[in-house]
Amino acid sequence: MDNDLILIIVVVTALAFDFTNGFHDTANVVATSISTRAMGPRIAVTYAAILNFVGAFLSLEVAATIAKGIVDADLVTPLIVFGGLIGAISWNLITWYFGLPSSSSHALIGGVVGATFVAQGPEGVLGEGLIGKVAVPALVAPTLAFVVAGLAILLIYRIVGRLRPGSVTRGFKAGQIVSGGLLALAHGTNDAQKTMGVITLALIANGNLSGDAETPFWVVVSAATAIALGTYMGGWRIIKTMGSRIIKMDAAQGFAAQGSGAAVILASTHGGFPLSTTHTISGAVMGAGAAKRLSAVRWGVAGNIVVAWVLTLPAAALIGAGTYGITRFFGTGAAGPLVVSLLILLAAAAVFVRRVQRGSPITAVGG
Repeated sequence: MDNDLILIIVVVTALAFDFTNGFHDTANVVATSISTRAMGPRIAVTYAAILNFVGAFLSLEVAATIAKGIVDADLVTPLIVFGGLIGAISWNLITWYFGLPSSSSHALIGGVVGATFVAQGPEGVLGEGLIGKVAVPALVAPTLAFVVAGLAILLIYRIVGRLRPGSVTRGFKAGQIVSGGLLALAHGTNDAQKTMGVITLALIANGNLSGDAETPFWVVVSAATAIALGTYMGGWRIIKTMGSRIIKMDAAQGFAAQGSGAAVILASTHGGFPLSTTHTISGAVMGAGAAKRLSAVRWGVAGNIVVAWVLTLPAAALIGAGTYGITRFFGTGAAGPLVVSLLILLAAAAVFVRRVQRGSPITAVGG
């Protein structure tokens, strides 16, 4: 009975992470469309939420990588998964508080790896999978998106350079509806699967599934729903950073950034790489700006984002490891997860109330 209660807590926590993933990463999908006024804020967020939900059903390759390719599923326990999830959720909330578009994906992976390392030692972590499936794509994806977006905007300017600016802008705003939808679809395809993989990992650890079992359909539906709801709620503070603080972009740049980001994410999903959509679209936004002129990119803001990227894996790992240690202090039962969950809820509520009292971030961005 105690094991089942822990599993329920882990599944609920995983879906809470999925919600914060959608909430935190909304900016990846809609910021460029809002910044160029291709779509209004609420319409863009609703559009992204629907396509995030649909995208979650397109592939399960990334879910398989998370469940079996980064840590040894035979050595993982539900308490380890819980610790990893709290590490990811905590880092998501910290970076949201400061308006930094860090990687929810790397936060989740870092949290699970940190908790596994403390609980089982180095043998619990699959180093080859961590390097090949996480570290290398983390470097390649944003660089590739930067280059592709830069080349795309140079080609676009060459093609439309002599056309009337008004008609060109209207055309690219319409194009952003398509490219933004493709990016939202790609985001749902890659990011929702990470939660599916973690829940599957917990089910395997608890003995509900065999090690070679596929992700259950109810897990797919619940993860798709959670990330879509999170997307609809919107991470407005991060939208402001992504949409205008890195560069002040035009509709053509927005189209190039969205299309390039979507292409890289979809290709990575097909290969089963749990990609950081934040890193990818940020790289594309910087590339689209730098190709026009280097001074168009606010490199100080970009530098702060890079620092958040670098800190994400180790910071989430430390929080995940610490959380596992706290839960084990209460034994192997459900007491530890219950206490930690309560503390997280109280802390999140306090931060949210404080932000509301200071003024709604939606008003600041939506205008």
